[in-house]
Amino acid sequence: MKRFYLFSIALILSSFSFAQKIDWKRIESISSDGLSSAYSDVSIYPNWIGKSDYISYNVKENNTNVYYLISARTGKKERLIKDIASFCQQYQSITSDTTINKNDFKIYGFVIKDNDPSCFYWEKKNKWMVYDRKTGILRLGKSPNKKEENNTRYRFSDTSHTSDSIFTILGSGYNLFVRNNQTKSIHQITFDGKEGNSYTNRFAKDTLETNTKGQWIGHRYICMMQDVSEIKDLYIINSLDKPRPTLRTVKMPMPGDSGIKRFSIWWYNADTNEGKLLPIDKYPDQFIDRDSHYINNYLYFTRRSRKADKIDLCRVDITTGKVQELITEECKPHMNLTLFNYKLVKQGDKIIWWSERTGKGNYYLYDSNGKFLNRITQGDNLVAGNIANIDTIKNEIIFAAYGSLKGINPYYTHYYKVKLNGKEQTLLTPGNGDHEISFSANMKYAIDQYSRMDMPSHYNVINLNNPQKAFLFGKINDASLKEAGWRPPVLIKLKAADKKTDLYGIMYLPSNLDVNKKYPIISNVYPGPQDDQIPKSFTIDDNGNQSLAELGFVVINVADRGSSPWRGHDFYCFSYGNLRDYPLADDKYVIEQLAKEYSYIDLDRVGIYGHSGGGFQTVAAMLTYPDFYKVGVAASGNHDNNIYIQWWGETFHGLEEKTDSTTGKVRFSSHIPTNMELAGNLKGRLLLCTGDVDDNVPCSSTLRMANALIEKNKRFDMFIFPGKDHGVMCPYYQNLIRYYFVENLINPTTRDMDIVNHK
Repeated sequence: MKRFYLFSIALILSSFSFAQKIDWKRIESISSDGLSSAYSDVSIYPNWIGKSDYISYNVKENNTNVYYLISARTGKKERLIKDIASFCQQYQSITSDTTINKNDFKIYGFVIKDNDPSCFYWEKKNKWMVYDRKTGILRLGKSPNKKEENNTRYRFSDTSHTSDSIFTILGSGYNLFVRNNQTKSIHQITFDGKEGNSYTNRFAKDTLETNTKGQWIGHRYICMMQDVSEIKDLYIINSLDKPRPTLRTVKMPMPGDSGIKRFSIWWYNADTNEGKLLPIDKYPDQFIDRDSHYINNYLYFTRRSRKADKIDLCRVDITTGKVQELITEECKPHMNLTLFNYKLVKQGDKIIWWSERTGKGNYYLYDSNGKFLNRITQGDNLVAGNIANIDTIKNEIIFAAYGSLKGINPYYTHYYKVKLNGKEQTLLTPGNGDHEISFSANMKYAIDQYSRMDMPSHYNVINLNNPQKAFLFGKINDASLKEAGWRPPVLIKLKAADKKTDLYGIMYLPSNLDVNKKYPIISNVYPGPQDDQIPKSFTIDDNGNQSLAELGFVVINVADRGSSPWRGHDFYCFSYGNLRDYPLADDKYVIEQLAKEYSYIDLDRVGIYGHSGGGFQTVAAMLTYPDFYKVGVAASGNHDNNIYIQWWGETFHGLEEKTDSTTGKVRFSSHIPTNMELAGNLKGRLLLCTGDVDDNVPCSSTLRMANALIEKNKRFDMFIFPGKDHGVMCPYYQNLIRYYFVENLINPTTRDMDIVNHK
């Protein structure tokens, strides 16, 4: 007994001694918060000055904010204000305001008149001032602004009256009434409204003008209906509410449910008093998405099958209520819900349609009646993203693209312009990094900001008519960041478990790395598929991974197959039918490759952690490879995707569709393998976390995981964040992760895993 007592004291002292060695002040100093001041001092935030061809940005120089002016046409760069001290003195004499001074100099919202940079105009304290840049004189002036034009003519009107005020729509109970303002007569026009499928915003006994959901277009009224009456409830208890806990009920359909959201469009002709539900049904349990604009008396919408493998573009003739299908497409096993979109151009005369029909997402051109004309975007490896601009005069678009440049990470965003006929496709942003562009008001120029995780932002000006004529006007110097302790992470490229597919990610190392020592490795995971959540552009201490590495770990974040919609159809659909297990082999194989390449990685001490889908993957990995992953932290994990969001599980895992031979009705069913089924495999240290009011991934998912482990007599740790929803991120959570890995990977103690049979 005495020997055991002394041994226990030794273990406690050993753990205490190690804890004392952690320099928490240094760890926090290189976290995102700790480095924010060093980064903000060198950051550049360029902006277009009004509608001019000039850019301004400010940067700290000798503890003063210095503003620069750049000509997008010539590239000339000069100080905006000759003498800041004199500017402040003149300002104070004009306004008697002392809040602006040389030591804290900030000005916002200044403008240039008629593209003339010799002066700028600025409003402060309800006074317009004009600064002469040549003389350095600041004086009172007049507003240079002109009245802006209204460009929202095709948007639906939210008014309850027709544009000529003849008819007014009213809501009472769950139904609609119409008032003829000439005769003052009121009569009911809908009769099937009910709770969960109402024509009104709320139940009211009186007929109210402010209580209707639809919109007038001329004398036609259109109402988009979403029937949630059959969706079952999810119950959330907020234990922190005062004076007593409260219950919140939300509608949440789950995979395979018969009760889901259903859509309809109701049309009404006030001239003839004819109202009807439009014939829009094609697919069982279809999803409808209505365009927010109407064009040339047409309303456009898409309808998508429940399995997300078929989609149509349709339009409604608002005058007659006739529905016409324009474009239909099938994409097995499911379409790319993240990137799919369409655009109506030239008043609906042309349609731009996104499709993965070649295996890579591209844009295609159709005429107004849905006749195919040509492919627009080009490239065997290019995946077209969002359209940044459409120029109907030049007949061209500017669009984001991925995977188009050889030797560059396919996740980086680049921008191209191309004619609608598919010709003259031109790269606008060639730099090796992730790009973001901002256009000048006249669309002649663009600011191109690009960066990588190991390279702070560079800023170019692009001449959109002559992209080769570009110049660098600023970049963030990382010297002060490095002096403050920041270390750029390592960008890595490895193979997937198939030994063919390239995977990309980031590796974080301790700043005091000793290659002769062995370090535990931790994988920060998120499986997607809708987004891999791996940062592409420059970010300090993303997700706390660099500060976690400083504790003595190698930390990685790698996008597995199936984790992202940016790399084409086959990559994106890799999860289909295998939603629990698809990312696991890749993550393990990546770690094994890194251990072969870097001798300082210890394969006997592997950790894994993640949030949401990452929490789900963490537990699945630990239970699938229990001898490989030793420690895991799983937060807000959807361990049972059968009680998670309907569209997510059905789209990415699959859905059984059967027609009842008796009724003829189509019924859907789904079963997704769960982490609970593997609970008996646990060998390592596992911490489960969840917020108790999570309405995204219900707390129930973590509690079911805990119950499954208890039923298998498995020892694990669990933490509930009271009052927290799906976003549990906070200093407590971040340090919980840090402590858990330090105490279990760097200085582990042995303990029985079977808490009942003591073994």
